[in-house]
Parts: sequence; C-alpha cells; structure tokens
Amino acid sequence: MSDFYTEQLIKKQADVKDLVIKAVLVAVAIVSVLTVFIFPVGLILPIIIIACVWFLMSRLNVEYEYLYVNGDLDIDKIMNKSKRKRIFSTNAEEMELLAPADSPRLDQFRGAKVVNLSSGRPDARLYAMIVSKNGQTAKLIFEPNDTIVEGLFMLAPRKVVRR
Repeated sequence: MSDFYTEQLIKKQADVKDLVIKAVLVAVAIVSVLTVFIFPVGLILPIIIIACVWFLMSRLNVEYEYLYVNGDLDIDKIMNKSKRKRIFSTNAEEMELLAPADSPRLDQFRGAKVVNLSSGRPDARLYAMIVSKNGQTAKLIFEPNDTIVEGLFMLAPRKVVRR
C-alpha cells in the first residue's frame, strides 16, 4: 500500500495590518529613546520597550507548515523560524468538503468561522476545507499541494473537489 506523505512550507507575506503594526512598534521605540533626553533617569523604560518591540516584531515573521500523512492533516505556525505552534489538526473523517476557495459548493457554508492559513499572495492556489468538530463548523483557507489534495481524494472522493 502506498503512503501519502508530504510536508509543505508556506511563508506568509506581510499584509497592510502587519506593516501598520511594524510602523507603530518602530514609532514607539523611537519615542521611548527620545524620552531619555527629556527624562535622563528613565533609561530602563526604553530598554524594556525596545525588548518588547523586538519580541513582537519577531512574531510577525510567520510561516505555515502543512504536514499530511495518510488522511491526517496538521498545520503548524512557525514564528521567526524558531517557535512552532500547532494551529490545526484534522483527518479525512472530520472533513465535510475540500474545494477550491472560489467553488460554488462552498456557498452553503457561508456562516462558518473562517481561519486563513495561507500565504496571502494574490496568485496563490487556495483551497477551502470545511471541518466539523464538537458541533462547530470551520472553513479553513490554505494552499495544499497536489499530494495533499490527491491523498484526501483517495480517502474521500465525494468530499473533494479538484481543480
């Protein structure tokens, strides 16, 4: 029996929200350094603020890793290429539908909670996976490679719409 296994790494592009957050953090760091000239005894405050800014800026460097093994899909968020956090885990049995993000078959799931785990690139090949867990329906937007799509199609052909 052939195993379906793949790892896929997707780098998230900075969007407008990320750029605004970075600009605000840099402005806060600059203002905290300038306050040292006004209040010379307040040297510890800029050091603390710059450390917090560095920590928050590093958390904006995000990659997603999709790991697919025989029907189980795990998605991890990797921050600054050092810290990993499991964001999503499911299997083919919990999946209700996997279809391209612009598919009309997704119209019936408009009220589902949307979780976007894609790169944010405009040319990305996006898929939406509808998953039901604990009575909650979630719509996961991600960029699976052909191995993931084919592996899920082999396990649940009626639940997968391919391009």
